[in-house]
Amino acid sequence: MLEQLQEILSNKLKVSPEAITPEATREDIELDSLAVVELSLLLKSELGLDISDDDLLETETVADMVRLMEERSAKV
Repeated sequence: MLEQLQEILSNKLKVSPEAITPEATREDIELDSLAVVELSLLLKSELGLDISDDDLLETETVADMVRLMEERSAKV
């Protein structure tokens, strides 16, 4: 899941791949609320994961986002 998130963040949202570490916060990777909305839509279209932007905004770090993605993918 981490690799998939890294790929989406770097390829689609133009986040520097070096910045995307499990410990990185949304601020570290410069993910503003608009980018979070876009990420939510990309997770749905690319991976079939139904994660709202509000859910993503509640996460602190990239690792938290990955955990959320794993939880949601287990429900599918």
